[in-house]
Amino acid sequence: MKERTFWLVVLGALLIWSFLGLSWPGKTLAVGLSMAAKMVEGILHPDWSFAGETLRYLLESLEMAFVGTALSALLAIPFGFWAAAHPIGKAFLAAVRTFPELILAIVFLVGLGPGPFAGVMALAVHSTGMLGKLYGEAVEHVSPGPREALLAVGAPSTSLLWLAVLPQVLPAFLSLAIYRFEINVRAATVLGVVGAGGIGTPLLFSLQAYAWPKVGMMLLAIVVAVFAVDFLSARARQKLV
Repeated sequence: MKERTFWLVVLGALLIWSFLGLSWPGKTLAVGLSMAAKMVEGILHPDWSFAGETLRYLLESLEMAFVGTALSALLAIPFGFWAAAHPIGKAFLAAVRTFPELILAIVFLVGLGPGPFAGVMALAVHSTGMLGKLYGEAVEHVSPGPREALLAVGAPSTSLLWLAVLPQVLPAFLSLAIYRFEINVRAATVLGVVGAGGIGTPLLFSLQAYAWPKVGMMLLAIVVAVFAVDFLSARARQKLV
């Protein structure tokens, strides 16, 4: 009981310290809330004449998410086995996923120039770090039974991976990759803010121009797309369980 009270006091002290250390917006908070209200109004009254262009940008974001996820799902397989076998692999993947997608997008923009390819690379690199970690955990929890049975009948060591390990981990790998695609769809809509392609770029321009009906149209499209991807990926992952 005393220990619980101690940690509650520590948590309360940290919360107070955090609040006091933040620079609160003060009077500008009202301005921010009024802009948020205008965004909601834009969603309720979108510019339907901008729907075709919005769909084009949204499809580009979805393409970025799909290609970035596909690349990372393949690259993460050897890294996942490496992480399961050696601490250095875990440390490497931890270092890779330290950098968020936006930072990686800026780095790739410097080398590759603006456009969706930089966004794809940012998503692929960050997702490789995340999926590699999760793949490694799946490999670590593989049942030793099939491997031991193959060894008992004298099966060559080269066949152990294909016959004993991969059949157990592939459903988990696919499920994790699909879940990562959900996350990347959200991330891809933001990468355009730094010029890495997708719907984020026109959304930023419309926000800067206070074109709320266009902003509403794009936000509405993003919400619908995210809900649709979440629903379809959840159904797909259920089939793999």
